[in-house]
Amino acid sequence: MHTATQCIQSGYYPKNGEPRIAPLIQSTTYKYDTAEEVAKLFDLEADGHMYSRISNPTCAVLEDKISVMEKGIGAIATSSGQSATLLSLLTLGGAGTHILTLSNLYGGTFNLFNTTLTRLGFEFTFVDPDLSPAEMQQHIKPNTKAIFAETIGNPGLGVLDFEKISTLAHKNNIPLIVDNTFATPHLCRPFEHGADIVIHSTTKYIDGHASCVGGLLVDSGKFNWANGNFPEFTTPDKSYHGLVYTEVFKEKAYIIKARVTLLRDIGCIMSPFNAYLTNTGAETLAVRMDRHSSNALKVAKFLYSHPKVDWVAYPALSTDKSYELAQKYLPDGASGIVSFGLKGGACTGKQFINSVELASLVVHVGDIRTHLLHPASMTHRQLSPEEQLSAGVSPEMVRLSVGIEHIDDIIADLTQALDKI
Repeated sequence: MHTATQCIQSGYYPKNGEPRIAPLIQSTTYKYDTAEEVAKLFDLEADGHMYSRISNPTCAVLEDKISVMEKGIGAIATSSGQSATLLSLLTLGGAGTHILTLSNLYGGTFNLFNTTLTRLGFEFTFVDPDLSPAEMQQHIKPNTKAIFAETIGNPGLGVLDFEKISTLAHKNNIPLIVDNTFATPHLCRPFEHGADIVIHSTTKYIDGHASCVGGLLVDSGKFNWANGNFPEFTTPDKSYHGLVYTEVFKEKAYIIKARVTLLRDIGCIMSPFNAYLTNTGAETLAVRMDRHSSNALKVAKFLYSHPKVDWVAYPALSTDKSYELAQKYLPDGASGIVSFGLKGGACTGKQFINSVELASLVVHVGDIRTHLLHPASMTHRQLSPEEQLSAGVSPEMVRLSVGIEHIDDIIADLTQALDKI
């Protein structure tokens, strides 16, 4: 089925006489008849829910839906996008693990990598996405466990060259982890282009209404975890009586290990209520992403032609540096984010932000309403000027999250704000 159908029909399949809408199961625990049944759950010998810190039926509906849309074999719903990113790496190893990551990252991800995980013993190398494979290869180390990238960089909006980066990763027997938040599985399915693990901040487009913080970790099931680089998957786990993940769970080794060890121990779970609301939002994902993409392209063209605008970044704009990659990997739309700079620099940009009326200044992106902010002084404020430029953030940049309001009203608001500067 098309993703437009999957987002409505997938994840929950009611049987005769059952509720048509996936119910909210707001329960921490589940009742069983025999001690033997529960013992099998603890030994991972049987499927089922025993405690909602590990799994929950309502969360499972959302997990299955997005897994189907991404063409994966399993997913985990987490308390935030940051939690999904954290689990994606901790499942690979601990202190001493090196990750090669493209530099055009969301500011929160950069801080997680450069500060918190570095303090815990991880090592990160941030590289320019435009480097050649040979130049990137020089940064691969014996302890490198993955390459991390975003489908559409936040907020620079560079489109990932999947072919180049996935080839590099697999040449070195390491997985490619991709943050697909901005594109969503409706516009891009990274597993089709060589990615091995996908993460989402469901807080953004998947929820779509700015009502729930959450994240998702999705496994393609295609990576060979028994290639010698990942002993965590091929040696006995003493917390499960010597179980070996690749032997017992085969292609599901990664996603099950992430759930029954990291999610179990850290507890960064999505609440059933948030999963219920997020799943409801996800049902309209396709129609929303089509409208976001259509509106954003019209806004980008409007801004590009305006005399007070210095530059515009939007992957579907024919003048954009990522245009060819967008045509290859995002043929159905380039999402709803537009970045641009006004003539006059950062002060002019802030004056513009203070002058909008329909659009709102919020620390958020990717819901039905039009929002904007100034990345250099807000989402990427913790980065040094050099780090900001490496992430694609210039001092004058304004990030505009184009909503699904009528396009004439959006452009009218931008016009009146531009007239005031």
